[in-house]
Amino acid sequence: MKQSMAAIARKFISPSMRYELRNLSSKGRDLLGRACFWRWEVARFRLQQQSPYEILYIGRRQQREMAKLLIGGKAQAAVAEEVQPGQSAAAGHVVVVSEMPSTGALSVPHYLSAVVPLGRPLEEITARYDGELRRSIRKNRPHYQMRQTLDDGEIGMADQTLLRPYASARQGIHAAQFPTDEVFRLAKGVGRLDLITLDGEVVACHLGCEITRGGKRYWSTLRFGYCEAVFSDAKRLREVNSITTFMALEWALEHGYDYYDIGLCVARPDDGLLKWKRRRGGDIDGLNNHAYLFVRLPRAGVARFLWDTPLFAVEGNKLTLHLGVPDGPSDEEVASRYHEMVFGGLHKIYLYGAKGAGEQFLQTLHDRYATLQSPPTMERIVSG
Repeated sequence: MKQSMAAIARKFISPSMRYELRNLSSKGRDLLGRACFWRWEVARFRLQQQSPYEILYIGRRQQREMAKLLIGGKAQAAVAEEVQPGQSAAAGHVVVVSEMPSTGALSVPHYLSAVVPLGRPLEEITARYDGELRRSIRKNRPHYQMRQTLDDGEIGMADQTLLRPYASARQGIHAAQFPTDEVFRLAKGVGRLDLITLDGEVVACHLGCEITRGGKRYWSTLRFGYCEAVFSDAKRLREVNSITTFMALEWALEHGYDYYDIGLCVARPDDGLLKWKRRRGGDIDGLNNHAYLFVRLPRAGVARFLWDTPLFAVEGNKLTLHLGVPDGPSDEEVASRYHEMVFGGLHKIYLYGAKGAGEQFLQTLHDRYATLQSPPTMERIVSG
């Protein structure tokens, strides 16, 4: 009976509706998890010893590390110091990060996807790559092959020697490992597992699945996996990683998908992985993110805080970027600071600073985004 009901559901519920139902279910689980107030804590910490800003965190203990990661990144999150009694920040320099939404707080997503629009020639897509990346792909692509596997032994090998070790090496304590049975379910049913070989030797794998949203088909990377000989060698990893991503893009284009989703990364404008995916044509997208933290900016020193910690936020279902231009840095320093923060998929950019600050940079931003099909609007916010 269960199977027949599932078959009926598949017949009468469109793929887009199934995506929306899964999305709604995930958001509901997140909301129920946040509603467990008895698991909440109040913690105070600084991400840098000399920082004038104190982070006041209110939420579940297990989400405190995510708060540190979103605000400070891996390096600063690892050395964050609890604020001791008597060491509180100066008035107005407290940043409230909570799991509870409040008026005026920014809704900061945990993760964002990097999505490449398809439906155009491969040469047009790779035109956004820098020259060095294009040369590397032309040189190395002929040596690599990709093939799907349904073999239990190969799926188990990929799980144990490629997917898990790479995730641990890359993310450490933040690694979110796929359960083994889920890897098998995806590889043999709703998704696809491909092995990547270099001159016949397996060096990587790609685990992906199809998502349909708003009538558009996405080929979505769930995980890349690499053998230790690859991920322990930074130069070799750059090469194999670029080729693996490029082959997944080729496959999605050849099979008529509308978009290729390179996968999730932490929703930080300064995140190195997000910048890596941006250089491969990925536009930011809220696809597959279901969780948020709510950040109330400090009453004083907002421009300096956002200079140190730019933030993405969501308004409705649209993505925004919040940047600070404090007193002190020259126009050239400001342009350099935000050089790699040109993201397709943005609805709006907010620029915080004193009256008249960043005028030249605002024009620079307009110029940098002018090449995009749908450039974001920009708004100045006068602040200290």
